[in-house]
Amino acid sequence: MTKAEIVNEVAKATGIEKNSVMAVVEATMETVKESIVKGEPVYLRGFGSFIVKHRAEKAARNITKKTTITIPAHNIPAFKPAKVFVEAVKGENK
Repeated sequence: MTKAEIVNEVAKATGIEKNSVMAVVEATMETVKESIVKGEPVYLRGFGSFIVKHRAEKAARNITKKTTITIPAHNIPAFKPAKVFVEAVKGENK
């Protein structure tokens, strides 16, 4: 599902015009992104959490050149779905 499809579905469900829904969706996504960049998790009850995960420094191998490189420690954004969300998805796939 694309962002445009989400906007269409929300507009249909709420009766709000698409331009207003698009503005809200964009603002929501921007707010989540800004919070994650600051290192602040975003919790959406019943949906999940957007969090920052820390990856430690590690050694990796380049098999073709037979060399070892060091990948520095870094942070990555991650999503952890809520338990109810996971259970709903598991129930759908049975």
